[in-house]
Amino acid sequence: FGAAFNIVTMWHPLRLAEDFALGDILTGGRLIFGIGRGYQAREVETFGSPLIDQDANRELFEEQVEIILKAFNQDSFSHHGKNYDIPPDVPYRGYQLEDITLVPRPVNRPVEIWQPMTSGRSIEFIAQKGIKGMSALCGEQVVDNFFGAYKDAAEKAGRGTILGQDMSLGFGFYIADSEKEAIEKVRPYHDERYKWFTAFGLVRYVDEQGRMWGTPGAPARTPSVEDGVQQKAWICGPPEHMVETLRYFEEKYPGLEDVFLQWPEGMPWSEFSSQLDVFSKEVMPHFGGN
Repeated sequence: FGAAFNIVTMWHPLRLAEDFALGDILTGGRLIFGIGRGYQAREVETFGSPLIDQDANRELFEEQVEIILKAFNQDSFSHHGKNYDIPPDVPYRGYQLEDITLVPRPVNRPVEIWQPMTSGRSIEFIAQKGIKGMSALCGEQVVDNFFGAYKDAAEKAGRGTILGQDMSLGFGFYIADSEKEAIEKVRPYHDERYKWFTAFGLVRYVDEQGRMWGTPGAPARTPSVEDGVQQKAWICGPPEHMVETLRYFEEKYPGLEDVFLQWPEGMPWSEFSSQLDVFSKEVMPHFGGN
């Protein structure tokens, strides 16, 4: 369970690294670290970081990630870049401080890090840094493009991968006796999500001509559950249909080891926990050991 990623540009990188390390210790090494650049200007800009200027946002984010990786992986480190001087040029107990150490440090090192994939440039960056990629609620063609691009970028960075390796594929879902019943039960939650997904340009579907939704000539409307099911971004139906769909992607992406399930906005915990109970009893056993 979790929010998937931290908006790094709203943090000081050392504070984020420290807080993650403490959480990792308190949970016995069970935390997974997720990072992102942000997409809502009202959030990121409020914290004094750029987002409207996408180039400045990316530049800041990439420097912050560099600092976090040094803090996690090196016994001591320094960093001197455009936005940060670590340590600063100040005297310390009669001598000049040249490097520092992250305290505490995570239980598991190197830290497993995940980042959502949104563009070719972000895919190049995470593949180069050994960061794993997340694809959530994306149409099948978009997933194909993301997974292929990551594999190519990883090979270019000297890390040969199998298609789907170091990737995680996220679905919306609802389990019921029939597809029709599942669609109708999840519809109000799905529609609530896409009220704001669509406004932020986060509908990752393509049309019959391969054009991304929201681009010239492609659909610009708010998608329905039926659209999501057709795009294979949402899985709705009985448990055996979910098993069949996951088997399909397992065969298509032989390196894929991780999937994650989206909690639809507004769904009560009682309903979602019931869905997870069915998933754990009637879907997961089909993938034992995988």
